[in-house]
Amino acid sequence: MPNKRALGESQMLQDMVGKVALVTGGSDGIGLATAKLLVQRGATVAICARREDKLEAARAELSALGQVEVHKLDVSDDAAFTALIEDIAARHGRLDMLVNNAMSVHYAPISKLTLEHWRQDFAVNADAVFVGTKAAMKVMAKQDLSGRQRGSIVNIASTCGIRAMANMASYSASKAALVHFTAAAAMEGATKAIRINAIVPGQVQTAATQDYETHAPEVASATTKAIPMQRGGDPDELAQAIVFMLSDAASYITGTALPVDGGKAAQLYMPG
Repeated sequence: MPNKRALGESQMLQDMVGKVALVTGGSDGIGLATAKLLVQRGATVAICARREDKLEAARAELSALGQVEVHKLDVSDDAAFTALIEDIAARHGRLDMLVNNAMSVHYAPISKLTLEHWRQDFAVNADAVFVGTKAAMKVMAKQDLSGRQRGSIVNIASTCGIRAMANMASYSASKAALVHFTAAAAMEGATKAIRINAIVPGQVQTAATQDYETHAPEVASATTKAIPMQRGGDPDELAQAIVFMLSDAASYITGTALPVDGGKAAQLYMPG
């Protein structure tokens, strides 16, 4: 007689067969970890990013696990981003999931932050999220129901979008815009059986974080120690939360911004 737990895990691993997903910024970090988990769960996954070398490395890793396609794209190119979403839906007959994960960040005090840097962060972190969500909702609204939903969108925010931090004004403001846009979009998507949520990562061990740790080890160490769980997150841990939000297991969740940050968003920090 089969072990019930093993059977359940086996079914869970393939619960997205027949579904189609697009992950922006999918060539490394949180995006790659999310794409990998979606492929493992049986989904057909498209990823897009700007760097061709990273895209090809991601293709090699993901294609060994399942169906994947890669696209070189800058999501701040509104027309190209919209066209990609429409093309994926047309070729596969549907688009079930979108993860708006691509990001832009500039570190500088306001006195040195340029308007160009401000606009670059908003172009990727807010404008592109609007463009992608709009295009995906248009496609999803015409689809047949899959379970209780026609589609699910997850936007990747940041703790900086819900808590203030010096020297990150453009990034923080753009991620705050993303959080509230997610809630507003969810109100419109709800009547169409399209769920829209945000995941709010804290410190995550990505290449950017590792570079920060190399150049400012003392500050990086202090930042990590200030997290209630005393460590940064792993991209795979974020992927689990993102894929949960995309899945039918979250069928009654929409309009929320879920912190995945080791307790940072809930913390009242008192210097010792």
